[in-house]
Amino acid sequence: MDKVVTTAAEAVADIADGASLAVGGFGLVGVPEVLINALLEQGATDLETVSNNCGTSGFGLGVLLAEYRIRRTISSYVGDNKEFARQYLSGELEVELTPQGTLAERMRAGGAGIPAFFTPAGVGTQVADGGLPLRYDGSGGIAVASSPKETREFDGTTYVMERGIVTDYALVHAWKGDRHGNLVYRRSARNFNPPAAAAGRITIAQVEHLVEPGEIDPDEVHTPGIHVQRVVHVGKVTVGIEKRTVRS
Repeated sequence: MDKVVTTAAEAVADIADGASLAVGGFGLVGVPEVLINALLEQGATDLETVSNNCGTSGFGLGVLLAEYRIRRTISSYVGDNKEFARQYLSGELEVELTPQGTLAERMRAGGAGIPAFFTPAGVGTQVADGGLPLRYDGSGGIAVASSPKETREFDGTTYVMERGIVTDYALVHAWKGDRHGNLVYRRSARNFNPPAAAAGRITIAQVEHLVEPGEIDPDEVHTPGIHVQRVVHVGKVTVGIEKRTVRS
């Protein structure tokens, strides 16, 4: 029942080339940066990531992206990451853009054993009709485009079918966790971390505060330990500011 491993390096040691990863975080908040940096040092490549955004320049998944370690990503927001844009437009990176709520539900559904579901998000757009550029050819043309998805009408409204997502691994960040893998997220970090934790066949959690079993009130648990296979104590993590706006 004790799922604690000593170091982040040990926790990610068996992630192989070509593995798929669900990764928590939203912007700079709740990002499992210690695990990501350990994976950078570990050397795995040709990865497929599933995350709200593929990191920022020099942070989070952005460090793997900069070293060409990510082959494909499923994301809802690409932000201001210029290297992401360059690799995508040059045909070096395959990108599946997915509406934000749909992405969260695809991971949650995969973790719940639900293979597919219907949603109105994306109906009447290329998300449902197909034709979104998954990969460019480097000359401005589309090398690979998305295929049309099944649509169905319920009570007079059209919905598109989306598949649940299950990944080989999940990397998440929690504010508190116990040795059984029960996790508590803090504020904005409780966004993509819970569905990402559910989606991974092997879920690895970095926690700021490691406590003993029984110290977390069951009513406070956001991710039950049944979803978590490894826990790494990383100590307090400082959250940066992506866009600082101040008055003169």
